[in-house]
Amino acid sequence: MKYDCYWRFPTFRLSVGANEIKAERTNFENAPAKRNHDSHPWNYSLNWLLLLIIRPFKRMQHLRTTIARLRPMAALQTARCASQPVQGGPGERALRTFPSARRLEASNYVEEMYFAWLENPGNVHKASARASLFEKRNVCVRGHHIAKLDPLEISLSAPLSKQPGALLPPGFYGLLESDLDKVFRLPTTTFIGGDESALPLREIIHRLEMAYCQQIGVEFMFINNMEQCQWIRERFERPGAMHFSVEEKRTLLARMVRSTRFEEFLQRKWSSEKRFGLEGCEALIPALKTLIDVSSGRGVDSVIMGMPHRGRLNVLANVIRTELDQIFCQFDSKLEAADEGSGDVKYHLGMYHRRMNRVTDREITLSLMANPSHLEAVDPVVQGKTKAEQFYCGDTEGKRVMSILLHGDAAFAGQGVVYETFHLSDLPSYTTHGTIHVVVNNQIGFTTDPRMARSSAYPTDVARVVNAPIFHVNADDPEAVVYVCKVAADWRNTFHKDVVVDLVCYRRNGHNEMDEPMFTQPLMYKKIKQQKGVLQKYATALISEGVVTSQEYEEMVAEYDKVCEDAYTRSKDEKILHVNHWLDSPWPGFFTFDGQPKSMSVPSTGISEEDLSHIGNIASSVPDKDFTIHGGLSRILKARAAMVEQRVCDWALAEYMAFGSLLKEGVHVRLSGQDAERGTFSHRHHVLHHQNVDKSICIPMNHIAKDQAPYTVCNSSLSEYGVLGFELGFAMASPNALVLWEAQFGDFHNTAQCIIDQFICPGQAKWARQNGIVLLLPHGMEGMGPEHSSARPERFLQMCNDDQDVFPDFAVRQLYDCNWIVVNCSTPLIVFTPKSLLRHPEAKSSFDQMLPGTEFKRIISEEGPPLASPDRVRRIIFCTGKVYYELARERKHRGMEEQVAIVRVEQLSPFPFDLVKEEVERFHHADLMWCQEEHKNQGYHDYIKPRIRTAVARTRPVLYAGRGPAAAPATGNKQTHLAELQRFLDTAFDLPGTSGEQ
Repeated sequence: MKYDCYWRFPTFRLSVGANEIKAERTNFENAPAKRNHDSHPWNYSLNWLLLLIIRPFKRMQHLRTTIARLRPMAALQTARCASQPVQGGPGERALRTFPSARRLEASNYVEEMYFAWLENPGNVHKASARASLFEKRNVCVRGHHIAKLDPLEISLSAPLSKQPGALLPPGFYGLLESDLDKVFRLPTTTFIGGDESALPLREIIHRLEMAYCQQIGVEFMFINNMEQCQWIRERFERPGAMHFSVEEKRTLLARMVRSTRFEEFLQRKWSSEKRFGLEGCEALIPALKTLIDVSSGRGVDSVIMGMPHRGRLNVLANVIRTELDQIFCQFDSKLEAADEGSGDVKYHLGMYHRRMNRVTDREITLSLMANPSHLEAVDPVVQGKTKAEQFYCGDTEGKRVMSILLHGDAAFAGQGVVYETFHLSDLPSYTTHGTIHVVVNNQIGFTTDPRMARSSAYPTDVARVVNAPIFHVNADDPEAVVYVCKVAADWRNTFHKDVVVDLVCYRRNGHNEMDEPMFTQPLMYKKIKQQKGVLQKYATALISEGVVTSQEYEEMVAEYDKVCEDAYTRSKDEKILHVNHWLDSPWPGFFTFDGQPKSMSVPSTGISEEDLSHIGNIASSVPDKDFTIHGGLSRILKARAAMVEQRVCDWALAEYMAFGSLLKEGVHVRLSGQDAERGTFSHRHHVLHHQNVDKSICIPMNHIAKDQAPYTVCNSSLSEYGVLGFELGFAMASPNALVLWEAQFGDFHNTAQCIIDQFICPGQAKWARQNGIVLLLPHGMEGMGPEHSSARPERFLQMCNDDQDVFPDFAVRQLYDCNWIVVNCSTPLIVFTPKSLLRHPEAKSSFDQMLPGTEFKRIISEEGPPLASPDRVRRIIFCTGKVYYELARERKHRGMEEQVAIVRVEQLSPFPFDLVKEEVERFHHADLMWCQEEHKNQGYHDYIKPRIRTAVARTRPVLYAGRGPAAAPATGNKQTHLAELQRFLDTAFDLPGTSGEQ
């Protein structure tokens, strides 16, 4: 019997008979049309058929049975089969021969044996293939499923309904009991033999189980890089790999003492306080210190960390090395706040500290980022700050600056921002060249166990999407934890890719120290109450080994207890809480020592005519020679050149002027967002693409001056939450940069609302954290439907911290006191950015408004006919943004230029009380109106109206013209949109009436 199957290069016929299998050369031309290995009915790769070759088939039924048994297992990689010259003349069928497997450096043992079999079938024993298969597909891939990972031994970390099962028995692979004592030659791809080249199968299985099925479980065989897989195998398979010296064990014990006794000290002193202790995962502290030690030894001199609340105080004390008295005084409820702002709870605070690493004798900077209760929200922020520090120090490969992210098991599996952050890891403008992720897997999320919290067997499965190896480890085995962390740090510093350490542990108390976990997890917590502490178990083991004596151990404990007691005594002297002592990203030289601005002046932002012309010429040309651009783009550049000749700017050209002038002065500019390079509305074109050469681009902004700062503009992944968080982190690193995030449409910011609400808006009040991030949010009601119309300015204005009832004394002081600045510009300056105004013929500014001595206009006063006869003006319409041009057109159409003045409020917050007052006094007979295109319960009305009233000392009412209240931002019907527009324009110019409420 024969079964023919064909491969493209080279083709051969596989003949399977009752007693023999033969591989014969065929001519490709004679093969059936469109037949290849993909169309084979079994859909098996070449290697699977090769497995069949080396088995002794007595009957075809045996063949079918074997195929059915192999079917559930993943296919091995396709063998690389470089052929030697075929023996025989033309037209003759000849057996195909193959070179030595050693010369081919076969990617796995099955291939190695196959090549050996082709050279001489006697070279291969039939059991060898089965043994190799058992080793490859059983232990390496499935071993972590039966590893002893759970210190509680309750199997909650891998829900029973989702467990893939234990290792398949050797008999599944056709191995007999008698095969276990046979000696097999070890393949070159394994490291279990050490110096031995052959071992009995029983010993092979034992060594593999010791490597992959004990307190460490390794997930790595999904990685599609053979070098990386072999690197991992060597570190876990080589005999003696986990050997610890006496000194290393003593250091580990000392670190466990500090981690454990710190939590016990807090529990004794403040038993009724929330602290989110680390009990149950005390090994986290030596884990982090090991990661830092190894990385420091490999050249890293700055580590930026992000973590949730659990264990934070312990990390601050024993990793960052914050002064203990500064931590202990946080528990004093009578402590007075010295800084402005609200502050935050102690387990959210960050810290920045530079110290000497005692293991490597190298200085290292450690930064723990402040974060809110919103789990995982800090992840992209850490990555952005890491990227910025790498950028500013010229670390293009991540060898000097790195990030470590800590996670909880429930949040790591449940929060989508984790996935968003992982997908930034290998993008050119976002990569930090490898992050070490440490999961504190206490097998519970508040009160929810894993069976209800996730659909995957492990909380770490999300990391597989970026081929990150995952090292599961029993956190009650400190030596296994430390070893895994050594491997993780080496991985990151070797391959500069992400890696995950999953510390499988438990939570000794409830979610916080006041919570009762027995309500919801009674059996789990009965088990926990019986569990000995890891320090006690490890100390007992080391004493029995003779590594330390009982007296030495007791002295370690007593010494650290005294350190804590002394710090507690000092903490009582602290009477004032300084929030700015807890900065995670200090800006030295930007503020005074006590956090005040060094200057209370606003310098001119104008630039010279020469610079305007030069930057304009760059914006309208292609600096690279022989660079073919799109014909439509040529027309855009010509239009820009014409504007430069006319000394005017539209929105895109004004943006070029702003960015280019900053770059020329040495200020780095970074702009990112979805489609930011071209611009959603095809107006920007900061990256030019060669029309005939793939991946050939030109960025004219980087050709402004020889000594300019670099300009970074990058299209982001289709993410708002993760990318805005990243850019926020980037902006934290330095005040001497302009960092902008542009939403594709303004309403897309709501998927990043957590970053806005928890970091940007309150960051300075909570954590004394400064940031210069700029959000560009396209906004405008243009009849395009409820989506993409409104950037929801009402939400930003609602969160502004200026007082609607207080007229400020000093406008510049407002800029320092405010939590953010909100602007909607009708001439080119950017925040609430327009859509149709990008090409509006009247939305242009003269060069005269950008020359030296000019500055940003908080409001744009009426400059038309009303100035000639202010007494004749009967109404002042205050507005912001695009609606100004509709009001101006309607006023002209009605011939009411002398009766109605229109004032544009460009800076909405901090509100320009002083300038509004001046405008009202100028037209003292006029009534006051606020006009907006948004609905009354949206937009700016609720923010603006009370502030105008305060500006005029409540002596006049403020009328309203605009759309009425609505649930949706805009109508989806064009005719309805136009009718609404005309209705509020009629109201705005209906002078005898009293439209709107007072």
